[in-house]
Amino acid sequence: QVQLVESGGGLVQTGESLRLSCAASGSIFSINDMGWYRQAPGNQRELVASIFSGGTTNYADSVKGRFTIARDNAKNTVYLQMNSLKPEDTAVYYCNAKVVRLDRLWTESEYWGQGTQVTVSS
Repeated sequence: QVQLVESGGGLVQTGESLRLSCAASGSIFSINDMGWYRQAPGNQRELVASIFSGGTTNYADSVKGRFTIARDNAKNTVYLQMNSLKPEDTAVYYCNAKVVRLDRLWTESEYWGQGTQVTVSS
């Protein structure tokens, strides 16, 4: 019923930038918070950044000052601008959204994107 489609991953060198995009589609009434998570081999999946519908944002300490999360509510899209990338940022990045569906207005459902690889070389 709801799909999240991600794009923007790739291979960059230390200090360069990438912008990830995630577009939600389907039977959506509204989207509450949206976020980006990442998982590197051998590590747990961790929250990178999140943004509520009103624009309030949260960031992991490791990315504060370098990453910026934003959303376009009209397009049901969330972005992650990643600047000053480091090798430690290498991971699969996953989009997450908490959605109120048109046919379930009293509940919230959570959805995940397929993941996009970000690799930062030294």
